[in-house]
Amino acid sequence: MEHLVYVDHKADELNKLLSLTKTKIIRGAAGRKLPYGRVFEHETLYFVENDGSQLIKACATVKSVFNSDVLSFDDSKSIILSQQTSLNLSDAQQKRWIGKKRLCIIEVMDVKRLDEPLTYHRQNNMDDWITVESIDDILTQSDKTYQSLRIT
Repeated sequence: MEHLVYVDHKADELNKLLSLTKTKIIRGAAGRKLPYGRVFEHETLYFVENDGSQLIKACATVKSVFNSDVLSFDDSKSIILSQQTSLNLSDAQQKRWIGKKRLCIIEVMDVKRLDEPLTYHRQNNMDDWITVESIDDILTQSDKTYQSLRIT
């Protein structure tokens, strides 16, 4: 599988990944929401900034994945703060993720800027993490319709 991952433009997340001052990405929710349990080592992540553009600017390979069990507020905070060096979260991002009952922390490697950005077709049913068989499936030249994956 391949993944389209929105990164926080305000927090300069893409540049942090490219400069290697950030080596992990976090997602969290009250339940098992994507990418929890659906991203695995050696898969490819493609990055787009949440600035309204539809340009995929970089990619990386998944090095490792941590999916938490159900966490208390304090456990969530402890995990995030213990990994802050590699997460490199802004204060606003820390507030967003601390307290989530389930965390998915993805370590990346081989982060690189694409020579030519790719353009994808944003559809209403797309969230901030999109899992597809191939990134080609959601590029603007594709005639396929994105189908959201459900976690059971």
